[in-house]
Amino acid sequence: MANAVAVKEPEVTLELALEHGLNEEEFEMIKTRLGRVPTFTELGVYSVMWSEHCSYKNSIVELKKLPREGEHMLVGAGEENAGLVDIGDGLGCAFKIESHNHPSAIEPYQGAATGVGGIHRDIFTMGARPVASLNSLRFGSLDNPRVRYLLDGVVRGIGDYGNSFGIPVIGGEVYFDESYEGNPLVNAMSIGLVEAGKTVSAISEGIGNPVIIVGASTGRDGIHGATFASEEISEESEAKRPSVQVGDPFTEKLLLEASLEVLKTGAVVGMQDMGAAGIACSTSEMTAKGGQGMLIDLDKVPAREEGMTAYELLLSESQERMLIVAKKGQEQEVIDVYEKWDLHGVVIGEVVDTDCVTYKKEGEVKGDIPAEHLVLGGGAPQYIRETKKPGYLDEVQNFDIDSLDHPIDHEETIKTLLSSVNIASKRWVHEQYDTTVRTNTVTPPGASDSGVIRVKGTNRGLVAKTDCNGRYVYLNPRRGGQIAVIESARNVICSGGKPLAITNCLNFGNPYKPEVYWTFKEALGGMGDACRALNTPVTGGNVSFYNENPDSAIFPSPIIGMLGLIEDVENHTTTPSFKNDGDVVLYIGAERKGLGGTEYLKKIHGLTTGDAPELNIEFEVNLQNALLNAIKAGLITAAHDISDGGLAVTLAEMAIYGKKGAAINVSSLDGSRHEVLFSEAQSGVVITAKKDDLKAVISHFNNAKVPVIDLGQVVGTKLHIEGVAELPVEEISEIYEGVLPGIME
Repeated sequence: MANAVAVKEPEVTLELALEHGLNEEEFEMIKTRLGRVPTFTELGVYSVMWSEHCSYKNSIVELKKLPREGEHMLVGAGEENAGLVDIGDGLGCAFKIESHNHPSAIEPYQGAATGVGGIHRDIFTMGARPVASLNSLRFGSLDNPRVRYLLDGVVRGIGDYGNSFGIPVIGGEVYFDESYEGNPLVNAMSIGLVEAGKTVSAISEGIGNPVIIVGASTGRDGIHGATFASEEISEESEAKRPSVQVGDPFTEKLLLEASLEVLKTGAVVGMQDMGAAGIACSTSEMTAKGGQGMLIDLDKVPAREEGMTAYELLLSESQERMLIVAKKGQEQEVIDVYEKWDLHGVVIGEVVDTDCVTYKKEGEVKGDIPAEHLVLGGGAPQYIRETKKPGYLDEVQNFDIDSLDHPIDHEETIKTLLSSVNIASKRWVHEQYDTTVRTNTVTPPGASDSGVIRVKGTNRGLVAKTDCNGRYVYLNPRRGGQIAVIESARNVICSGGKPLAITNCLNFGNPYKPEVYWTFKEALGGMGDACRALNTPVTGGNVSFYNENPDSAIFPSPIIGMLGLIEDVENHTTTPSFKNDGDVVLYIGAERKGLGGTEYLKKIHGLTTGDAPELNIEFEVNLQNALLNAIKAGLITAAHDISDGGLAVTLAEMAIYGKKGAAINVSSLDGSRHEVLFSEAQSGVVITAKKDDLKAVISHFNNAKVPVIDLGQVVGTKLHIEGVAELPVEEISEIYEGVLPGIME
């Protein structure tokens, strides 16, 4: 059937293929596979399905090297729209993180909003109800008015969509660096719950079964959005504003309830979200998975604009739409459910006994393509790009930090670090989000190392964290990749959770540049090292290449979304705040040595240099296990990991969060005073314990071969670090809380 197509469309030439983002080799590949020149509509379908955004053609070979199996996994990595892990009590947790970077750079409000909507659809398409969301954001310098505009638009877009949809934001992170100037990162994560065995697959099977489009009508918004996300941002990007989709959270809420209701009818064979590449993607992916074809009549697709062509209908990325394959004879049951919720439910085709997706319009076949040609991991191209170690690495890693003139006024340095936008409170951001809707939030964003949400009807809680320090990956790609995973797990542990698995959003520059691809491979290698050590397999995720502006690429930023589980959420959830006068403050972990890649170097010296912070993975795993066991035993009253800003900032934050002071002595810690206070060396945690439990705590960590050092006690209203600083908690709180409001308001 693929060789007989009647067309009345523009002639397809190499020049036209190049304009669609394909290269000459790929155009020849298409002609060879079809045995003919593709139609204009087919060219459009190939171009979006073979775009980087949909095909992962420059990353899939490396992604397959990540650990993808584990004891809690319920589906294999990449098999469904999202990862799925067993959390006990007959429940599964679906979770995933994805990027919406390029759309947000052009139209920040809608770009961020539709990123939130799309990731939630990936969750409820599997039959899971979204219960929480997180995000990870990166922007340039806030001195730039354009960056302030982007931050404002992105935060409002996330807030307005998520708040209207009714899902709490329980965590996230925001970082600022000049490397993200002009190319912000907007990564959204969703978490959902489903009864084990009641998920639905994105599959097409059963000859004669009807294919139904449900949800909103189809317009011209978002056409070639996937292609747009697969190229560098340039001066011409603003002209591509129509590529940015437009979201409607109220329609999405209806779509969620209708989709979960329709699954209870037993009439659904398969269901797929329409995100990137729209109908073209959902039809081809479902067909390839089921091994049976689809015949689609595009005249039946509910369109909200006049005169839409087959090309436009297939490539539109209009939001809030799904594709369903229903059991023959039960299609009306499906349609009735969606119509009850005031949504479209229209039969647009059927499953047929071919291996092709066939698209008809006005009685003509506009496209007829073997589905296997189109899909990720199937017939879509898979490349291994040239690699070259970046020349700057030797220079930065050998930089002599000891040659710097370090300030001796440590008290002023701590205040300066607390005023850094990368350390200061992000309350201005997360107060625009509804963090407690549905009343299940245990710890919201802010004074917590991770977000925690209770699983209703059980004693369990889900813990989640997004994390990555792109500066570390820039300075040492492999170790930076390791730290991204390790630190996200440590944050989950500090909240009382056991890390189960990760999802990831891999944000890098142009993969055709050998230095970028070398960095990508090394960072993934580091992620794999850490995931294997922690037994936290990769359940899936997203790759976002071409994150560059006309001047430079972003810091390589493999964002980790870590999921953990607390078995007793009421008794074993831990927060970082100082709690009780008289509690002992302890340091557990590795030596505080090295200032490479620190916020101290950036804020005080204006430098991004040195090697990434030190890390011993074997020691880290031991530390995390020992800390989690201590929390479960009820020995810990607070825990806060040491990261941005070092030990001094960790102590200050614990005081700020708890509105309590402490008397601290750091003289027992090895290293120079600057290293002890400001090093971001890994495997360090500050904990507190009741005085009566001190002997038990010390014995516990000694038995686990984890160093434990008594730093002092919680007391008074000042953070007193002997010989270093005398910091009134009220004063440093004002500094910490006032930075972002002062800039944005």
